[in-house]
Amino acid sequence: MTRIAIALTPDYADWEIGLLTAVARSFLGTDILTASPDGAPLTSMGGLRVTPDLAYRDLAVGNFDALVLPGGMSWEKGTAPDLSELVAAFAQRKAVIGGICAAASALAGTGLLNDVAHTGNALLAHKAYPAYRGEALYRDQPQAVSDQGIITAPGTSPFTFAVEILKALDLWTPDAQAEMVGFSAEHHPG
Repeated sequence: MTRIAIALTPDYADWEIGLLTAVARSFLGTDILTASPDGAPLTSMGGLRVTPDLAYRDLAVGNFDALVLPGGMSWEKGTAPDLSELVAAFAQRKAVIGGICAAASALAGTGLLNDVAHTGNALLAHKAYPAYRGEALYRDQPQAVSDQGIITAPGTSPFTFAVEILKALDLWTPDAQAEMVGFSAEHHPG
């Protein structure tokens, strides 16, 4: 069974992972565990109070196929936890790693995006991190970018973020496509 770890931060952007978690868990049977910095409950930007399954330190990296990081206000406020060790552990294992919105910039801050095509909210946000050297590989586009198991997206792209993560995990089956097609319908004229 495919397993996804989602590292939540205080004030995380709940809508950025909602489609991914619903489709992966309910329709594809994926096991999803959420973690917070210390395992304590936290509240999303939308006011959802969430009790995570565990703390970051208790994520047994070898038990997961992917790490997903939603964006949120903690990076804007300068209160985001340091996720560099967690990201490095998943990267060393060659797990799928996804970051959307401000979390894509946090991935840039770890140096993970220096050698892969990627996107995010804005190149300037990535460049605010001294470890970021991937400017030549930045794609200024509204859809998620996937390269070598690293998926990034602007905060306005939760649909393509979900699709690219499912593809990277080999979950982009006809059932997944059938379930997801309706969610993109509003973006097609006609």
